[in-house]
Amino acid sequence: MTQKEIKEKIRNAVTEKFACEAEDATIRQIYESVISMVVQELSKRSSSASKEIAHQECKKVYYMSMEFLIGRSLKNNLYNLGIEEKVRAVLQDLNVDLEQLYEMEPDAGLGNGGLGRLAACYLDSLTACNYPATGFSIRYEFGIFRQVIIDGWQMEFPDNWLEMGGGWLIPRPDEAQEIHFDGQVEELWSSEGLKTIHKNYYKVLAVPYDLMISGYDSKIVNKLRLWGAKSLENFDMSLFSRGEYLKSCEGDAKAEAISRVLYPADDHEEGKVLRLRQQYFFVSASLQNILQDHLKKYGTLDNLAEKVVVHINDTHPALCVPELMRLLMDDHGYSWDAAWKITCATLAYTNHTVMSEALEKWSIDLFSRHLPRIYTIVQEINRRFCENVYNNHPEKRGAIDKMAVIGEGMVRMANLCVACCFSVNGVSALHSEILKEDLFRDYHDIFPGKLTNVTNGIVHRRWLCESNPLLSDLITELIGDGFVTNGAELEKLLKFKNDASVLNRLAEIKHENKLRLSRYIEHSCGIKVNPRSIFDVQAKRLHEYKRQLLCALHIYDLYRRIKNEGLRIHPHTFIFGAKASAGYVMAKEIIRFICALGDMINNDPAVSDQLKIVFLADYKVSLAEILMPAAEVSEQISLAGKEASGTGNMKFMINGALTVGTLDGANVEIHEQVGGENMFLFGLTTPEVNRWKADGYHPDQLYRNDPHLRDLLDSILKNGIGGKNFESIVRYLIGPDPYMVLADFNAYKNAHTKINDVYGDPLKWNEMSLVNIAKAGIFASDRAVREYAENIWHLSTVQ
Repeated sequence: MTQKEIKEKIRNAVTEKFACEAEDATIRQIYESVISMVVQELSKRSSSASKEIAHQECKKVYYMSMEFLIGRSLKNNLYNLGIEEKVRAVLQDLNVDLEQLYEMEPDAGLGNGGLGRLAACYLDSLTACNYPATGFSIRYEFGIFRQVIIDGWQMEFPDNWLEMGGGWLIPRPDEAQEIHFDGQVEELWSSEGLKTIHKNYYKVLAVPYDLMISGYDSKIVNKLRLWGAKSLENFDMSLFSRGEYLKSCEGDAKAEAISRVLYPADDHEEGKVLRLRQQYFFVSASLQNILQDHLKKYGTLDNLAEKVVVHINDTHPALCVPELMRLLMDDHGYSWDAAWKITCATLAYTNHTVMSEALEKWSIDLFSRHLPRIYTIVQEINRRFCENVYNNHPEKRGAIDKMAVIGEGMVRMANLCVACCFSVNGVSALHSEILKEDLFRDYHDIFPGKLTNVTNGIVHRRWLCESNPLLSDLITELIGDGFVTNGAELEKLLKFKNDASVLNRLAEIKHENKLRLSRYIEHSCGIKVNPRSIFDVQAKRLHEYKRQLLCALHIYDLYRRIKNEGLRIHPHTFIFGAKASAGYVMAKEIIRFICALGDMINNDPAVSDQLKIVFLADYKVSLAEILMPAAEVSEQISLAGKEASGTGNMKFMINGALTVGTLDGANVEIHEQVGGENMFLFGLTTPEVNRWKADGYHPDQLYRNDPHLRDLLDSILKNGIGGKNFESIVRYLIGPDPYMVLADFNAYKNAHTKINDVYGDPLKWNEMSLVNIAKAGIFASDRAVREYAENIWHLSTVQ
């Protein structure tokens, strides 16, 4: 689009939506009109792309995920469409600053952490690489939650992102789908065989809303389809007439709760029921939609697997397996064997965790009560699978109980996926090996070739070019702009690693980004930080295995050594960003510990020139886009063998932060790229962790045998932190300590001593930073989706 066309489209949008001239419009009216203009342009391109995809009969991937952490869309779309500066110029003529519009937009409340951000990156890269794809999820009205910290406690409030972000969504009520819950299943035998009838069910309508997904310099526009829940058992007029006003609306409330909030707390029965309903709701609606579109195009489902791949992102959409079977058998008349063949050839699965306790399971009672027809199908899948293993793999008979889809009173969703899907992949080299050698070893033995690896990736355009334009401009000046579409070209930067002028410019850019973050911290937290201090960042979901507690314990140790021993260090600012799940008590206690530590240290003039702590509330994509470019140390300190991959580590790396981390997840591959001399490795390796566990890990012995550690923990027991009691934290560390914080504490402390020493040599630090940027191209999501497309999905690009 030309600048003149953009100007005309924005003016027309203002007139059509608000019946006024652009010069008289409010800032919000301009904001909504610009979004409307972009949506119209993307819709036009999407329509054109859809026709071309249909004409070429392209195979499509449908990416099923409970989360798509899109963040803000306006800047990303303007960048991808190549019209950002034209729009900026048009708005300047109207005395409107484009940056103001960027700040008005809320982050789309469709995700929580790495899982959702990965899904968003993949949709972006699939579009940029011209692969036909559709994402499916839920139109969460309030998303995860808005985090507010009050006296150290995490409080959760509704995140009403749709009020200002709903303009991106295009409602498609004409393609709504009906979903059935509860009821009973009746089996009728006749001359035609078994017919299964689901009756007395509760009906919910799934209404689709489409979010257009642009790709950088792409021929196509893909879409993310989000399902909103609506009652089919509507307002009860008779109850209302009798004055029972609340009861008359119960049907609406029950249905709409399904798409109200992402991940409702499941530490109680009703929360578990709602989560299960959410998962079936979006899986059933999506698969019905996929089959209808396929039949419309081809007139048969016999060739479904030739033209469609349905990808299950983690176990939340695992119900794709029995639901596709149900649709093929009950709605389209396929026999079990024919339906199973199609289902197995159509579905692929990505596993995101090696922790058995995190693998999703549902109690048989809850599952069968709310999804009775689906449960009968799962039962039959389990019976046939176990029978197949028993008859054809006698060497695995002893493992059947562990491999079964149903066992110990639970329906095991990961087992369901591995038993059915034609491909199962891990998300880093280490993670995938653990799946083969440990978690899914028995499946790997009987399904050779099914388990594979695709290391995660990030959209480097968003996390470098858009988030860090100063660095992106320098890179373009040094090596050209080929890296924008081919992340591997970043490696050309290596020829400048000994160029002092380049390294000094790199330092200047980092300082500018630190100044920007410092202003944000002062505005949002009221804390003044020293932009000349080391910016040390741990930003990710709050979970015990990610070991934010290890970092916090080290900070407390630093504080005491500065106070009691006169230790001098380079000024160091530790920055945390993390949300804890609403029902996760220990995670919330760790946040309280970090905040209490911050209050104590930040208000102590004896250390404030050397040490600061900042906890950034309500961590999200738009905040990460400020945080990542400013970070100098990237904390990736999970216990080895627990993190599947991580993607934050990649975003920090491409912005020049140096990793302090264990050999866990994608840290292993980062280490392969940059070498041990360009990061700060510490801690137990995965085999060492396993040996400690096999021999029996006893943190109380570490506590007793290490005087420094004992004194550190005893001071918390005796004095608390800032007068607040944290006995629960200490008892946790010397009691179960399941993620071996104490075992890695001294190694972590030594790694930080090395960080402090190296930071004293600016040229050395910036050389290491440049090497990290240069070697980050392999972690581009363009590379990842090409691996999926070529090795798993067998997709071709739209020509």
